[in-house]
Amino acid sequence: MDIAIPSKYAETENESPVPPQLVGALDGVKVLDFTAVMAGPYASRMMADLGAEVVKIESLSGDQVRERPPQRNGQSSYFGHLNAGKKSMALDLKNPNVLRAVKTMITDYDIVIENFRPGVMKRLGLDYETLSSLNPRLIYCSISGYGQTGPKSLNPAYAPIVHAASGFDKVNLHYQDDMDAPAATGIFVADVLAGTHAFGAIQAALYQREKSQKGQYIDVSMLDAMVGMLIFETQETQFPGKNRRPLYTPLKTIDDFVIIAPTSPRNFSKLCEVTNHTEWLTDPRFKTNADRNANWAELFDEIETWTSKHTAEEVESILTPQGVPCSKYRELSDVMTDPQLLHRGTFTEISDSSGSFKVTNPPFKMSGSRTEARNHIPDLGENSLEILKAESQMSDESLAELRAQKGFGKS
Repeated sequence: MDIAIPSKYAETENESPVPPQLVGALDGVKVLDFTAVMAGPYASRMMADLGAEVVKIESLSGDQVRERPPQRNGQSSYFGHLNAGKKSMALDLKNPNVLRAVKTMITDYDIVIENFRPGVMKRLGLDYETLSSLNPRLIYCSISGYGQTGPKSLNPAYAPIVHAASGFDKVNLHYQDDMDAPAATGIFVADVLAGTHAFGAIQAALYQREKSQKGQYIDVSMLDAMVGMLIFETQETQFPGKNRRPLYTPLKTIDDFVIIAPTSPRNFSKLCEVTNHTEWLTDPRFKTNADRNANWAELFDEIETWTSKHTAEEVESILTPQGVPCSKYRELSDVMTDPQLLHRGTFTEISDSSGSFKVTNPPFKMSGSRTEARNHIPDLGENSLEILKAESQMSDESLAELRAQKGFGKS
């Protein structure tokens, strides 16, 4: 099946954008989003990308990411990337009148998603048991570092902490022969992974609700998500092998590094052919897959002798057309202009009051649905009064009194 791919970077006249009449797969779905920072906002932004109406509930001071760089004239593109397509309400959730308003609103919503520490939503009176009694069809998703119950459930969690706790960092260290300490990290894998699992679980719950007419509670653990990624390592820990797992190491070139993965007999044969090293085919160290795995480091030393005589671009241009998996190591600035990503419309441009910038679209395309970041970044509390007026059943006088109490705010 051919899938029409939306892209303003279409390179040929044969590339047709998604027809504008396509709706979002989640059009009409309403999400009350009590998340902040990364894992939760990542999940809810994907729902917004599919057309859901996502109302982000923030404190009166706002999601702390609003203050984080990169900033331009007071606007954080980091925040914009995670929260495009959402509405914003700034509420004092400790105000009893605000809580009553939220509980009144909940009957109109399909999904609640939150990533507070376990117990916070219950103390506020906004836990699943309370809200599902008001709306039995409600799907309620909690994302936390270690899950909602258990001996570590209340431990403070941050993605790098979870990386260490999950075994991920030590596993990676075991693969590094030239390091004696776990690598420093600045990429929050646990947040993105947990947010992705939350997004998927919510879609499954929506599907089940179509049959059962009942909502349910979803408990997503960042720790579980990270451990679940260590598939081979989980098995190897239980059943240790005699030989080390083959490692795909950077290979030097004249100007940079490349990575090559001659994993199948066919692409190993092609590698030997295009590098003019057909003698590797009959070398007893490399003749079979088992031989190559047993002598992997020696094989890569031989390959690096060849790559070191070429530039990274040359190596890639020689090997890739022959079906040998290969890539040079690219900077993200290069990735953002990669022809394949431009073709797929991986990046799209959105804007706030400080100007435009690029963000990523979802990594999947759908033939019958829009899957793209919506070009709107909410100011703090910009929809507070509008939504309270429409959905809380509060009178104008009550809303004016609540505003005077600083129960809600607007930037």
